[in-house]
Amino acid sequence: MEKLNNKILLLYPLGYSSEAANLDITRKANIMPPLGLASMASYLEKQGIECAIIDCFARPDSDRMIKDYLSEEKPAFLGISCTTSSFFDGVRITEYAKQCLPGIQVVFGGPHVSALKEKVLMDYPIIDFTVVGEGEQTLVELLESGGHGEAARIPGMVYRDDSGEVCFTGYRKKGIELDSLPFPAYEKLAGYPAAYKLPIFNYPKTPNTSCISSRGCPYACSYCDRSVFQRSFRFNSAEYLYEHLRYLKERFNIRHINFYDDQFTFRRKRVEEFTRLMINRPLNMTFNCAVRAEHIDLELLRMMKEAGCWMVSLGIETGDENLLSQHRQNADLKMLAEKIRLIKKAGIRTKGLLMMGLPGETEESIQKSMDYVFSLPIDDFNLSKFTPFPGSPIYEDIHEKGTFNEDWEKMDCMHFLFVPDGMTKEQMDKLFQKFYKTHFMRPKTILGYVKMIWRSPDSWIRFIRNAGDFIKFARSDNRLGS
Repeated sequence: MEKLNNKILLLYPLGYSSEAANLDITRKANIMPPLGLASMASYLEKQGIECAIIDCFARPDSDRMIKDYLSEEKPAFLGISCTTSSFFDGVRITEYAKQCLPGIQVVFGGPHVSALKEKVLMDYPIIDFTVVGEGEQTLVELLESGGHGEAARIPGMVYRDDSGEVCFTGYRKKGIELDSLPFPAYEKLAGYPAAYKLPIFNYPKTPNTSCISSRGCPYACSYCDRSVFQRSFRFNSAEYLYEHLRYLKERFNIRHINFYDDQFTFRRKRVEEFTRLMINRPLNMTFNCAVRAEHIDLELLRMMKEAGCWMVSLGIETGDENLLSQHRQNADLKMLAEKIRLIKKAGIRTKGLLMMGLPGETEESIQKSMDYVFSLPIDDFNLSKFTPFPGSPIYEDIHEKGTFNEDWEKMDCMHFLFVPDGMTKEQMDKLFQKFYKTHFMRPKTILGYVKMIWRSPDSWIRFIRNAGDFIKFARSDNRLGS
């Protein structure tokens, strides 16, 4: 058998064909760097393990890149990080890699395989290992051991023993200290930062990028997958976070950051310390973050504004309080509305995050959501189509709550694969389009986007350049509801 080098190729699958990627309007609106893989790469190289990253989502034509790397570098391992919707594309790439390099060992990671654990190896014999949970230490130990025959002693692994039985070694007892991690290997992402784009009208300046400063979430909402970090919550210190931003500014001239944390303000003291650093030692950078209403107040918001906070996103989910109480803690829409008004009072742009189609959803609850959202001083919102992912609490009995077509390739929050009892898919599609069209036809909304000519000129350039595609998308029944 051909001798392979002690290297690993880390890969983020596209999830569908490259031809379909050219027609996907969501890629024109938002391409996020694979921060998990970039963090993994920097950690591996710190341990002396050579690696490369190919991000197929940013580079849909990357099949040739994969082929060239496998042929020229002959890595001993292929590491694939995937979501539910990109899993099958990961399997396709695995099949090709093993044809090209029969001795290559393939390890999958990410939320989908962490949720399904042994089932992945049982159903897909071509995959050698999966990493369950946080991956850095587990993957290093696997690579240093050489792989086959050694996985049984490594926590966080799913593997096959000598008899072919699939085994899970259990979760690691302790998560990694986040401040001990080197900054992600952004330089290994081809075309970074220009190849990556934040959502239109979600930033004031370019170049911009995303960043993660914490892992996990202490809450237990019914719709959230917690299979990787479970209900833990760990975070970088304020000083580490400041130095991370300073590195991005000096190395890549980044001018705006989107913090992709679930709960940026959960530890108030950290945010206070971070904002003081940004105020006292200015980097001339702005940032967005996501918060939960329980963990903000006017004093904190004003500090964040002075430190450069440009936009805050927070989960509304639904404007029907009875429905919301079935799926998350502290379902207090009056309190949520008060906090949104505080964000605006602090002078920060506000974005609401909603989903349609939760179990228990009705036409009446959707109308309540519209009435609630349009009564609030929000500048933008994102409405996703509820998808019951493996690893979320609601996934276990979802078939009892409606009709669920578990088509993994379409589980991307862009399709109504789950339809609640009492509703039809056609009805959901029409109400979804009504929600968006009503928002964009409001004079307040139109005026807000006109102001973005001065506040986010690059967004308008992107919008005008792709106007035909955006209009076609808005009018399409197929992409929105297929």
